[in-house]
Amino acid sequence: MSYHMSTSDTVRRTLSLRRTDSVHAAARVRHVDELSESALERFHALLESGSPSTAVDDAEFVDGEVIVFTDYYRVELA
Repeated sequence: MSYHMSTSDTVRRTLSLRRTDSVHAAARVRHVDELSESALERFHALLESGSPSTAVDDAEFVDGEVIVFTDYYRVELA
C-alpha cells in the first residue's frame, strides 16, 4: 500500500529574521518600504516577538533575502 500527499496539502516552513552586518553580493535586497502591507505587518511582528513564525506557502519572503530597516535583516525559511 502506498501513501501519497494530496496536492492540496500545504508546505509548512519556519520564517525568521536574523540581524546581519554583511550582505552577499548575489542576495536579493529590499527596503522595508517595498514590502506589501501584509508582509510589513509580518516583518514587524517577527521583530517584536524575536521568535520564528510558521510560514505556510509564504511567497512574501524569499530565503536568504535581506530586508533593510533600521538594520539589515536576513530572511531565513527552514
